[in-house]
Amino acid sequence: MILNFFYERVAIWITDLEIPKTHLEYENKLTTKMFMFQFVNYYSSCFYVAFFKGKFVGYPGNYSYMFGNERRLRNEECDPGGCLIELTTQLVIVMAGKQVWGNIQEALRPLMCNWWVSRKGRQQPENQYSRWEQDHDLQNFSQLGLFYEYLEMVIQFGFITLFVASFPLAPLLALCNNILEIRVDAWKFTTQFRRPVASKARNIGAWQEILNVVAILSVVTNAFIMAFTSDMIPRLVYLYTSGQGSSMTGYINNSLSIYSISKIPSDSMPDEGVSPAWFNNSVITTCRYRDYRYPPGHEKEYSHTMQFWHILAAKMAFIIVMEHVVFVVKFFVAWIIPDVPSEVKARIKRERYLIQEYLHNYEVEKLKLQLSTRKHFQWWYNKISILERFFFFLCS
Repeated sequence: MILNFFYERVAIWITDLEIPKTHLEYENKLTTKMFMFQFVNYYSSCFYVAFFKGKFVGYPGNYSYMFGNERRLRNEECDPGGCLIELTTQLVIVMAGKQVWGNIQEALRPLMCNWWVSRKGRQQPENQYSRWEQDHDLQNFSQLGLFYEYLEMVIQFGFITLFVASFPLAPLLALCNNILEIRVDAWKFTTQFRRPVASKARNIGAWQEILNVVAILSVVTNAFIMAFTSDMIPRLVYLYTSGQGSSMTGYINNSLSIYSISKIPSDSMPDEGVSPAWFNNSVITTCRYRDYRYPPGHEKEYSHTMQFWHILAAKMAFIIVMEHVVFVVKFFVAWIIPDVPSEVKARIKRERYLIQEYLHNYEVEKLKLQLSTRKHFQWWYNKISILERFFFFLCS
């Protein structure tokens, strides 16, 4: 929320530097910049948890480190249950927190501002502090008043589409929030703001393209979440290749690799007294970790097994198939349900035909009038010419 305050100032400053020629161009440029800032601010943590956290950690004895080999900067791992539950938690916190804070801010901010502006007038009697003065002291509805409403709805649309695979109840939360949002906005526009000046608009401007981009990107992100963040593909691969029919017995043991404790570097071993009381390295000689690698003693020890590449191929195939199926369904539905109904198209064509017919008749009548006027003028011209010749004959 604090970063949004600075991002808004930076977006306005950059847009002012471009010096747009029209107000519409200014709004479109500001819309694009504000959404890009908000996109990074709200979605970056969810993208990190979904696609980066726990993906590049290495394995025991050969962990990956950031900024050199400093042991304190080892890459973060997911919860033992996987990153999907963490993504769900992150999404609920950010989405619900933003909506609750936004409603509180929309309700309290104009209320407190109006209370502060009208503090002197409230001390006067009703006949001196008239109704129009009270209305004048309300908050001014700026030209960018609806801009923030659109921005809030588009950010919410991103939450419920980009990561809906991790939290299917997100649309339900959005519906409950929108029902409350309608009432808050109705109260705010009718009691806390001056009456806005009406203005025409052909469409919603740059927001239409932003919504289309988010909708297309959501297909890709949900496919990757289902393939790489969840355990759906590894479970299906194990189910159909283990030879146990419909049983998942042994899946956990199959998904864990073995590492020899004796191979752990000495500087990574815990100090004396730090290890738990039940740990005895003379009895417990191996540890297990989530990965598909060959065990110690194998000729390819600690390198990826063939099962790892089978699962990776299944994930990529799932992403390709899912994307194509969803896009085909999307285009089919768009073709079945056009943006403009056929009845409206027919009326538009009829209106254009009537307008062309009217203009054609108007031009024909105008031409006839001009021709008739020209013929009348020609008749008088001929008469005058005859009279001129007659007078010239008499004079001669």
